[in-house]
Amino acid sequence: MGLWPQCIIVVMLALPLMTCAPTSGNIAGDVQAAQQPTVVQRATPVAMRTESSLLPPNGLPTTGTLSKTPPDTCPVTRSPNPPFTPYPPYPRSAPGEDEFWYGTDSLWTAIPQTGAWSDLPHNPEGYTQKVFWWRKGYSVTAEPEPHLTVTGRRLDASAPLLNVSRATNASAPDIQSAMLVGVDFPTLGCWEITGQYAGTELSFVIWIAP
Repeated sequence: MGLWPQCIIVVMLALPLMTCAPTSGNIAGDVQAAQQPTVVQRATPVAMRTESSLLPPNGLPTTGTLSKTPPDTCPVTRSPNPPFTPYPPYPRSAPGEDEFWYGTDSLWTAIPQTGAWSDLPHNPEGYTQKVFWWRKGYSVTAEPEPHLTVTGRRLDASAPLLNVSRATNASAPDIQSAMLVGVDFPTLGCWEITGQYAGTELSFVIWIAP
């Protein structure tokens, strides 16, 4: 009779030790971003994964779990060699000191040299950023609401799709006429963004950091 309570206690104490072991997973495959943009360009898909350290129960990763520097598992888009340089009247260099032009005359954008956007404003929709797009000959006056479509998906974990505003325009001496959308990233992590305009498609990969 005295042995049974001891056995029950041993079993109950053993259960947490058997079920609380951490799991880990690596992204399958070796992924490398395309560095020479073409008129129609798609980034290489990356295997999807769900990792508890990146996606807590509320779906938003804590800032302590991700680095500001893109990991090797995120194939962020880097400046091509030779670099893309648009023709005048567009500036030869991207407007930001830490940015480079990426794309072709048919459609291009500006990407940070670091491959990451960090410290973005946060709202209930996610982490907010403005993304500018250019096309040779695009005119703000002729098309104030361009037929630009922008989509985005997270590559390194399951997440809702990118929330994108309706396309509008922007104009200034240092950028000339540009197309503009506002985006909200539902989570931090590795994201692929794709723009489509006038039969041209351009994709790039960016790390959304704390």
